[in-house]
Amino acid sequence: MAKVRQDAWSHEDDLLLAETVLRHIREGSTQLNAFEEVGDALNRTSAACGFRWNAEVRNQYINAIDLAKRQRKERKRELAKRQSTVSTSIQNVVPPSLEKENTLIMEEEEVEVEVEAKTTTLTLHHVIQYLQSMQTDMLHQHQQVTNAEGLQQDNEQLQQHIATLERELSVTKKKLMTVEDDYHTFIQIMERARKMTVLEDHNAANSPAFKMDKNGNLEQLAQGNSN
Repeated sequence: MAKVRQDAWSHEDDLLLAETVLRHIREGSTQLNAFEEVGDALNRTSAACGFRWNAEVRNQYINAIDLAKRQRKERKRELAKRQSTVSTSIQNVVPPSLEKENTLIMEEEEVEVEVEAKTTTLTLHHVIQYLQSMQTDMLHQHQQVTNAEGLQQDNEQLQQHIATLERELSVTKKKLMTVEDDYHTFIQIMERARKMTVLEDHNAANSPAFKMDKNGNLEQLAQGNSN
């Protein structure tokens, strides 16, 4: 399956990369093998791992790299001592020609390790692969930024709509308060008018009645007798 990891390197990814490279250095392996191992673990290409190591991570582990190289040398010395001890113990048994052949094989293996270590330098093909991976990452991040900007614009429009509704609600409340005030005023006017009507009817019922006699004089009539 193609490796299509697009997200950015995390601190844990960098830590795994550093630990793996340092382990391969201590064990006498190559950085290229370390990059391939990390690539398989993180679903990234070995070129991306190599570029990340040389561009960002390596400078943070200078002392650790020196220590790993010293440990590798000590390991080689210890291995050489063991081989020397074995060679000495079997020197009387192995023919000189065979011993010389074994020495040549060991020297060739050491040369191959040194040559392989030197070939861990990134090639133009590795750089192109990493740049293509970076381009994919940038496109993915650009899409995320675009989506975020669209969500922000939608949010701003919703905020403006909410503000408009709040203003309209405030105006409606003021109009309702005005209508209520007018209603109470109208009720008060109607109540005063009713009271005035009742009072006028009462006064009309209690007012004295007069009648003109034959001489042209007015005389008051008794209540309840207006004839």
